[in-house]
Amino acid sequence: MKSARRQHSFRSSSSGEPAELRARLADAEETLRAIRTGEVDAVVVAGEEGPQVFTLEGAEHAYRVLIESMNEGALTLTAAKMILYANQCFARMVKCPLEQVMGSSIRRFLSAEDLAKLRLLLKRADKSGSKIQVLLQAGDGSRRPAHISIRPLARNGLQSAAFGLVVTDMTEARRTEELLRALTHRVVQAQEAERGRVALELHDNITQLLCAILVRCQTLANTLSPRDGPLKGEAIKLREMLGQAAEEVVRIARNLRPSILDELGLVAVLRDTCTEFAQRTGVSLKLACVQLAARLPAETELTLYRILQETLKNVEKHSRARHVKVCLSRKGAFVQLLIQDDGIGFDPAPPPARRNGKGGLGLLSMRERATYVGGAFEVKSVLRAGTETKVRVPVLPSATAANRIKL
Repeated sequence: MKSARRQHSFRSSSSGEPAELRARLADAEETLRAIRTGEVDAVVVAGEEGPQVFTLEGAEHAYRVLIESMNEGALTLTAAKMILYANQCFARMVKCPLEQVMGSSIRRFLSAEDLAKLRLLLKRADKSGSKIQVLLQAGDGSRRPAHISIRPLARNGLQSAAFGLVVTDMTEARRTEELLRALTHRVVQAQEAERGRVALELHDNITQLLCAILVRCQTLANTLSPRDGPLKGEAIKLREMLGQAAEEVVRIARNLRPSILDELGLVAVLRDTCTEFAQRTGVSLKLACVQLAARLPAETELTLYRILQETLKNVEKHSRARHVKVCLSRKGAFVQLLIQDDGIGFDPAPPPARRNGKGGLGLLSMRERATYVGGAFEVKSVLRAGTETKVRVPVLPSATAANRIKL
């Protein structure tokens, strides 16, 4: 990136020495000649000490050609946030002529909030650089998302370039992200529809068939006389196994699509799920939740239920927890679901090298579900100190909190 190489002041010297004046005149004439012949670029800026000329050496021509051909914006800033250099790509981003960009302040293209964040990063910038997400304010009043990479530069004088910035237009990336999120949501919807269909078939077909076989086995056991002791015992064992199989099918169908959620709502399904988990696993579970006066949107209720279901599955399979707390509460305009356990914990964001492309889909799925209903998903975990899963989703104003229910 081009950096300021020379700085000249138009103010008169107070020395009055002819030799110094001749030297300064010669230097100024050489600078003007270089500017006219295109050997250097120049920016004239009005400062506290009068007009200042910043010249950019033409010796770096090959590097400048590369910067100008980039598909990303490139800037150099002084410590006072003045733009000494900008390439054409950045000028197109902000929809301003290049000559109006160079010599102006970066403040012109950032909101007050983004500018405050940029100032903080510029103060803390080190050799490794910093990054920030902003909304660029274009000359026509439009805004576009951008990613700015900041790197400090070697400084030659108080007014020379202090920082180099690379600005990446994130418009297409955001659009692609939104399309992927919409596709993910459609996949989830199709998955939920398929789960509902399978749950209905299990309930209406397999469960009824197992119950019919169970009745026949009971009839067979009752028919056998005491003299048929071994056979009668086998018939009773078969009846018991069929009963267990029917209960397992009912449990699977309920997990695929709980009818209680559609009929009685979120609080009822949370209570039912927590009770079943505690009885089946032996883990102590305490539930505290508010009774909402109005039902949440069906998709929001399903999201909260699925996040609880996935979290409890992780607790059962991985955490080795002895105690679990589940709390549904109202926080202003949001409903919050909080799940805590005292298990062994884990690293919620392990490096890719450790993951080897496996795992992590449960957390990703929960985060995407929460995002699509306008919520926020967060996981905090410390090794050997348990895990906290929290999701907050917006609610309708009429959904007010009432009595607290404990299990």
